[in-house]
Amino acid sequence: MLPESITAIVARNERWSGEAASEPYEAGWAREAIFFVRALKEPSGPVPMARVEISPDGMRWLPEGTEFRMPNRRDGMSMARLTHFGNWLRVTARFEDGGECFVLVTLHLKA
Repeated sequence: MLPESITAIVARNERWSGEAASEPYEAGWAREAIFFVRALKEPSGPVPMARVEISPDGMRWLPEGTEFRMPNRRDGMSMARLTHFGNWLRVTARFEDGGECFVLVTLHLKA
């Protein structure tokens, strides 16, 4: 039996500034996940850390513990790997005043 896998786009050409988050994704069937964050334009302001959050219901969120630096240049990429994450996943970032980044966020899941 071949393993199941899926790639989901959870943010496409979105302007992230202030408090930003990707769309939540229900991933309880998967054993492993990788978030990729790509900067579609040159980011402005200080480049923040991104955080993975988990949720039991897709509405209330807790930090999962994984943090990674957002991409610091146009077409740059960052990523985070996960193996124990429950059911719902998303990525968040907090930009300082004036900071922003246009992003493409994909979630790759494998059973």
